[in-house]
Amino acid sequence: MRVLAVIPARFAAVRLPGKPLLRETGKFLIQHVVEQVRQARRVSEAVVATDDARIAEAVASFGGTAVMTRGDHVSGTDRVAEVAARMPADLVLNVQGDEPEMDSGNIDRLVDLMFARPERNIGTVACRFPPEATDGPGSPGDPNAVKVVLSAAGDALYFSRALVPFPRDLASAGRMRELDPARYLLHLGLYGFRPATLLQLARLAPTELEQIERLEQLRWLHAGHPIAVAIGERPSAGIDTPEDYAAFVRRCRSRSTP
Repeated sequence: MRVLAVIPARFAAVRLPGKPLLRETGKFLIQHVVEQVRQARRVSEAVVATDDARIAEAVASFGGTAVMTRGDHVSGTDRVAEVAARMPADLVLNVQGDEPEMDSGNIDRLVDLMFARPERNIGTVACRFPPEATDGPGSPGDPNAVKVVLSAAGDALYFSRALVPFPRDLASAGRMRELDPARYLLHLGLYGFRPATLLQLARLAPTELEQIERLEQLRWLHAGHPIAVAIGERPSAGIDTPEDYAAFVRRCRSRSTP
């Protein structure tokens, strides 16, 4: 089975322009991502999808493969769909281009799930919040940390930036400090698609729920597409701000120090 991993990358990020080309670690940020994806044993090929020649040149410089796409895509999924229409595969992965420390094992878990559940055309990954994530950024209460709740079959019931499920009894008793983060599932921005379904999704119009939460996957649920969810081992930090990148650089340097 051929598994194609597509990594969307664009230059014009609002909070951190030129993000894929940051290089304080000695490697482009996008290179770190490509190398992590290549460690996944179930991936047949990894390509970077971009509309920027500077990114394509950088990818070529470290031996990666870049595919030029249109510049009018409104989402990474649309960009991945354009690539999928050109490159044959049994399964297409959408891998975030700003997560240089992603666990390659989570990619393999997603692929394994999609082959174990052939009745599902979309899959994604979630993991438990760490027990110490009780408050602030990276906790279940953080709106930037997307939560997912599952059915008994392991499919997504809903994704939200809000605290779902909401612990009514704890809140009513004023005991929110007792909230156990490990009971909540953090959604990771990693998706697997059957190619035909991916092309269908790219033609769907935005929905009210999606626009309220700013979560594209709600469009797919609204249209009746079930989403299977694999449970991963650990989350990875995305790079959205200069502070995020500085912290990543420090972690890289600490790992390289004897």
